[in-house]
Amino acid sequence: MIEAVVFDLDGVLIQTEELWDEVREGMARAAGGRYGEEEQRAMMGMSSPEWSRYMHEHVGLPASPDEIAAEVVRRMSARYREQLPLIDGAIEAVERLAPRWPLGVASSSNRELIDLALELSGLDRRFHATVSSEEVDRGKPAPDVYVEACRRLGVEPALASAVEDSHAGIRSAKAAGMRVLAIPNPTYPPDDEALADADAVLNSLSELTPEAVESSKPA
Repeated sequence: MIEAVVFDLDGVLIQTEELWDEVREGMARAAGGRYGEEEQRAMMGMSSPEWSRYMHEHVGLPASPDEIAAEVVRRMSARYREQLPLIDGAIEAVERLAPRWPLGVASSSNRELIDLALELSGLDRRFHATVSSEEVDRGKPAPDVYVEACRRLGVEPALASAVEDSHAGIRSAKAAGMRVLAIPNPTYPPDDEALADADAVLNSLSELTPEAVESSKPA
């Protein structure tokens, strides 16, 4: 029996993976650092302390990790306030599941950006618990953020479903012991190995229904 559903945020409810990439790449190019597919993929799922340190040490930004993180959040917040990139069907999908289960968010995004996105979308009232990976020891693909989301919701991970779009996210939720519904990110799709770990693969949020969640539960 499924007792809760936990959503990833970026790539599931808001289409921001490209925006994160654009902001980080812009900072890297301005500082004369290196940035390409390797760097983009490496940072997917990392917590704020992890990716800001990576940008300092690997990408080559001279600012400190704390300064890098603060500037990225500032730029992302400004873009959200200009126009929040909600994915088609995001509000409807949350509204379909909210009457049935307590909902949570387990995101690699910063706390400030999670709160802002949910406030601007009006979805903040629908989520009982939200967790940023900067609030746990390790980012995705480690299970920490999903384990903590389930703890805050008061459910065992084995009795919860996760909605994910990326390779790191799928592996994170599976490592936590959850059921996983994957909606592959069209721009940065999960690899075949990670996708094979999902308990169900959906084409879009329009297919995320209570029936789909129930069908992903253990036999």
